[in-house]
Amino acid sequence: MSNVRRFFLNMSLRDGLLLGLGNPLLDISAVVDETFLKKYELQPDNAILADEKHKPMYSELIENYNAEFIAGGSVQNTLRVAEWILQRGNVAVFFGCVGQDKYAKILEDCAHAAGLNVQFQYTKDAPTGTCGVLITGHHRSLCANLAAANNFTIDHLEKPENQVHLQNAEFFYVSGFFLTVSPPSILAVARHALEFNKMFMFNLSAPFLSQFFKEPLMQVLPYVDILFGNETEAETFAREQNLGTCDVREIAKQMAAIPKVNTKRSRIVVITQGARPVLVVEDGVVHEFPVRKLDMAEVVDTNGAGDAFVGGFISQLVQKKPLEVCVNCGIWAAQKIIRNSGCTFEGKPDFDL
Repeated sequence: MSNVRRFFLNMSLRDGLLLGLGNPLLDISAVVDETFLKKYELQPDNAILADEKHKPMYSELIENYNAEFIAGGSVQNTLRVAEWILQRGNVAVFFGCVGQDKYAKILEDCAHAAGLNVQFQYTKDAPTGTCGVLITGHHRSLCANLAAANNFTIDHLEKPENQVHLQNAEFFYVSGFFLTVSPPSILAVARHALEFNKMFMFNLSAPFLSQFFKEPLMQVLPYVDILFGNETEAETFAREQNLGTCDVREIAKQMAAIPKVNTKRSRIVVITQGARPVLVVEDGVVHEFPVRKLDMAEVVDTNGAGDAFVGGFISQLVQKKPLEVCVNCGIWAAQKIIRNSGCTFEGKPDFDL
């Protein structure tokens, strides 16, 4: 991108244009074998919440597997990627809850280094959340111990200084993972977006959310302007909602047609399918966007690819770029991330329209 173009891009953006709500987690990432997955009853390419049997895993990763610490959590990853692509800083504000410990300081420092404005709620009642990122070959399994992230309350959003951020934002992004934490906070943001005709975006995030958090999910969906997910999440949603089809294209169309409270624009549904085309439903029509095939030798780690896709997509959306540009930037960002370990990036972005 030329310096002149970047100058005019920065002029078109502003602080706090985008607001995200999610679980700030410190990723503990390590390469393991299938025996380790079996020990903790984990599946490749899956994401779950930790229970008691998983708690010893985190110290084992640190002590025995040369684990790497990476600032994580789905929404925080997405916003960091968006900030990296925009190369401006402070376009995005992130809300979540952390403990009062050294891990919270690591997360805050990483967020600031990425240009992200974090407005954490701090709790004395739990440590900062962690997520085991278990890499087996080109696959990854996520096991999140939400800990402090689980303690976010709507009171934090209602503070006058945080209401200013809410009023200032024009785009909102929430992860489905936050359904397990504070549905009232999600609905508060969604209703604000509805009242002021702002853009509200949501991610299905993981199959278990459609299975076990149906009620809060279906309370949120009528407010969603743009819905993200992958093919597995879409298929699980279809089964749980008895949509009567396992065809991902048809599922996406039916999700787009779920009644919507903001009738000023139709819902857009974006479904990624790994190396297969991205499916996008707009105004009831399914569009396909091809994904450039990567040599498997280039693939380091698929962890964060979905988060990066949304980060790339949103980086163009906030600039009011066409849908095609948003999707192509999402694909570009995802392919950048899977060449690295974890949701990390370096150098200047080279996405070009």
